[in-house]
Amino acid sequence: MPLNYHHLRYFWAVAHDGHLTRTAQRLNLSQSALSVQIKELEERLGHLLFERRGRKLHLTEAGRIALDHADAIFATGRELVATLQDADNTRQALRVGAQATLSRNFQIGFLRPILARTDVEVILRSGSPSELLEGLETLNFDLVLMNHEPANDSLTNFETHHLAEQPVSIVGTPARLDPTSPIKELLVTQPFILPTTTNSVRTAFDAMASRMSVRPQVAAEVDDMAMLRLLAREDIGLALVAPIVVQDELSSGRLVEAQEHPRIKENFHAVTFRRRFPNPLVQQLLNQ
Repeated sequence: MPLNYHHLRYFWAVAHDGHLTRTAQRLNLSQSALSVQIKELEERLGHLLFERRGRKLHLTEAGRIALDHADAIFATGRELVATLQDADNTRQALRVGAQATLSRNFQIGFLRPILARTDVEVILRSGSPSELLEGLETLNFDLVLMNHEPANDSLTNFETHHLAEQPVSIVGTPARLDPTSPIKELLVTQPFILPTTTNSVRTAFDAMASRMSVRPQVAAEVDDMAMLRLLAREDIGLALVAPIVVQDELSSGRLVEAQEHPRIKENFHAVTFRRRFPNPLVQQLLNQ
């Protein structure tokens, strides 16, 4: 007997809600009718998909396997509809996610060829790495820009494309930063504006300070490059940042760069999801 996809969709909805009553209300069904649909799916598969703990439903091992397949099945359906609908539109859409800590200047530079086109609409959203990768898997993004490679294995359908590598500098206002000062002196005497500890650049900075037996004063930890630029301009401290992030301030002389570099590099990656109908705009960007 073939699989009943109506039963699978009801199971999928309950699995994501974790609550039978709430799902029944959302789908405008009676709780008993929804239970019958899931029971028939369990009988077809030969396994229980849920176990009840208190008032909540929890997936069994078989349920988790079924949910993985259901996610893939319904994501493929959404991808098909979105692709064929976009094919009928004269104006194409490109949905891009960007890590909140990623340089806005880099994002604009990478997207500039597409932004200049009148036949393309770019939808750009920022978020945490987990939010962005989830958006890729659910096809809410065509492309995600990050400064580190996501974890990958044989079951993951992410593809990572290395875009650029840039050295990180120490910058500050002319009143605070003497460009000729050695890094160790700066670490000892000046407060620093740093990325958060989850950032690979911060990890490398902390390792460098440890090798020099220095514990720098941290004026601020930020996970947003726009805020880091602002704090540096306001002379809160010296900032650890790729020059592209503050290129306007360096050009105007509002900020200056230390001559000795910390020998830390920031990498920029584009992450895509293996799709049967990929957005052709993504390949155009990656090939530029």
